[in-house]
Amino acid sequence: MFTPKYPPPDTAPAPAVIQPQTTAPAPVQTAPAPVAPAPNRPTVQLTPGSALALAAGGGAVVLVVGAVLVSLLLAVAITGVSVAVVAVVLRLLIKDLNKGR
Repeated sequence: MFTPKYPPPDTAPAPAVIQPQTTAPAPVQTAPAPVAPAPNRPTVQLTPGSALALAAGGGAVVLVVGAVLVSLLLAVAITGVSVAVVAVVLRLLIKDLNKGR
């Protein structure tokens, strides 16, 4: 049931034999490929003012992303400190309960 089933060896196709050519083939002349027409859309040209605006926009994006990342890091740090303080307080409370005070 789990044994592979192979086809009988006599049904496999015979390998093709390539005969070498004795004469050189005639050169084939092809027509040149047609050239695609240039698109009619305008090209983007950066003036000094637009380049300055682009640089200022990129700088603003970098500042905003940096502020978001720093605020996330600060939130994680504050959460870690508060969890540590809660753990210390709980440990002290449990210690006091076990003493019988």
